[in-house]
Amino acid sequence: MSEVLASVFWLIVALGVLITFHEFGHYWVARRCGVRVLRFSVGFGRAIWSRVDRHGVEWRIGLIPLGGYVSMLDEREAGVPEADRARAFNRKPVGQRIAIVAAGPLANLLLAVGLLYLMFVLGKPDFTPALAAPQGLAAEAGFREGDRVLAVDGRDTPTWTEAQNALLAPMIDRRAITVAVQDADGRLLERTLPLERLDPTLDEVEAYRAVGWQLRPPPVAAVVGELQSGSPAAAVLRVGDRIVAIDDRPVADFAALQAALASLPGGDRPPALRLGVERGLERLDLVLTPARAEGPDGQTVWRLGISPPDRRDALLRHGPLEALPAALAASGQLAADTAGMLWRMVTGAASLQNLSGPITIAQVANTTASRGAAWFLYFLAMLSVSIALLNLLPIPVLDGGHLLVYLIELVQGRPLSDRVLVAGQYLGLVLLASLMGLALFNDVLRLVP
Repeated sequence: MSEVLASVFWLIVALGVLITFHEFGHYWVARRCGVRVLRFSVGFGRAIWSRVDRHGVEWRIGLIPLGGYVSMLDEREAGVPEADRARAFNRKPVGQRIAIVAAGPLANLLLAVGLLYLMFVLGKPDFTPALAAPQGLAAEAGFREGDRVLAVDGRDTPTWTEAQNALLAPMIDRRAITVAVQDADGRLLERTLPLERLDPTLDEVEAYRAVGWQLRPPPVAAVVGELQSGSPAAAVLRVGDRIVAIDDRPVADFAALQAALASLPGGDRPPALRLGVERGLERLDLVLTPARAEGPDGQTVWRLGISPPDRRDALLRHGPLEALPAALAASGQLAADTAGMLWRMVTGAASLQNLSGPITIAQVANTTASRGAAWFLYFLAMLSVSIALLNLLPIPVLDGGHLLVYLIELVQGRPLSDRVLVAGQYLGLVLLASLMGLALFNDVLRLVP
């Protein structure tokens, strides 16, 4: 499957799961409140599948999988027979209408907890947050190669991903933070990272480069983790083979293997290499002729066509009992991070380029799916929290806009006029179209080299 098709596939899977849970939250609470549900749709446009259940609800999948809706009996949308008016949404008490509308975002938050629970039980492989030789601000602040980041600004960082996430908010806010580390000698230390010294004109990507944190990947043996189809190695080596020597020169790890290939002379004629290979209990002497390729600087480089095994040396995992409180805490942290980023974008502290549309979401969905089930579950949880919070924004046509209208009705004791509601709908459509257009524009910009 090509990368484009895979990205589209995983986007449809992700949105299908998240939208179904969101709309089911509305549906379930509406049924509990005695509202007649007419249609439950995942996707928009022409139906590619539909059926009507015994309660008269039409269940359908739309052609365009970029949303969904639950249609309920409502006098504001169509005429309602006298006998069914008690089951109309608009006839229900304002408290029940608030519960029905809020159920969608709440379903996404509960789904995030469940997804993170499964992620913790399966175990999410990652890297130990050990620093390579720091540069920039980190080097000036006294960070050293081999420092293992234990906590950032009081937030535990068991993995490299957690360390990056914890750094983001204070980096945007340009405030100094304390970082707990364990140095290469095993000493527990605290170092101060003066993020207030970052140039305020830098965006998030440029600011991160200026911080100078880089992951020190763990050393990995020169073991064949993957063979590229049609490569020179595919006809000679097998997955799991360990290369221990090239032309009688010992090879300690994959980095040494790459260095040995880089030291080969250039030219058009590929050199024949004698490889010492351990395959199980056997020691083999094999001959392999590498393929010629052009490096970034235009010089000749030689490729065997092999990839190393998985280098990730940390596993974020909990037992079935410990996973539940961990999932609740992680969901709360995701919600806080997402809400904080939304607020920073609104106030201008963070760039609006952080807003992503369907193209970026599809790419990330494909990337995380390729990393394994736990990573895809983590992505789904992040996206589910984002959908919940975005829907709670007080924009008419979104759940948050409806909640704002019902809260005003609750306070003043009467509903808003139809004229105000119609104006709000038009305003909401304009705002929503603007946000979607900006997100898509950002997606296109990311595709430009």
